[in-house]
Amino acid sequence: MDAVLKPVAKPLERKTPDQLHRPSREEAEAAVRTILAWTGDDPDREGLADTPKRVVKALSQLYSGYYEDPAEHLERTFEDVGGYRDIVVVRGIPFHSHCEHHMLPFIGEAHIAYYPAEGVVGLSKLARVVDIYAKRLQTQENLTAQIASVIDDTLAPRGLAVMLEAEHQCMTMRGVQKPGVSTITTQFTGVFQDDPAEQAKFMTLVRGKGF
Repeated sequence: MDAVLKPVAKPLERKTPDQLHRPSREEAEAAVRTILAWTGDDPDREGLADTPKRVVKALSQLYSGYYEDPAEHLERTFEDVGGYRDIVVVRGIPFHSHCEHHMLPFIGEAHIAYYPAEGVVGLSKLARVVDIYAKRLQTQENLTAQIASVIDDTLAPRGLAVMLEAEHQCMTMRGVQKPGVSTITTQFTGVFQDDPAEQAKFMTLVRGKGF
């Protein structure tokens, strides 16, 4: 009797940028000036005069993921792979994101594995998916779920494994101030979800003991 495959848990629906009012660049720069004054510094002094422009420019890069659709990068697949249907692992994808609670960075690596169904996707596209979702305000748990959900929906693999490892600056720079502490989150679908041996295989390959 075939096992019943449980669907991947879906991340919560959020309003898209098109559904929200986006302040102008000038309004954003004015907000930065306000924060600079709130800290106790003079936003008009020479060293800070252009800081609002620089901050807004930097934020437009750090949060550019809101304006990209990760599914578009997964639409093209390759079926001419000599009948290959075994595991595909992309490990050690570096990423940096920002905690939605404190807007401080969390930095780490993502590891993705899947069993192809009809074809394989370009390896760089998986890294692109990680980057797009990481360049948004996030929790690590939601980031993991979003990556898994879009890959599972678009590629429909026989199994998918996603693991993120990261250090959160909201835990090392403030609060309990414990540097070196890492957080690990995982999401499994298909054969990975139903077979602990497949999960163990994934972990072995991620830790570099499988080659």
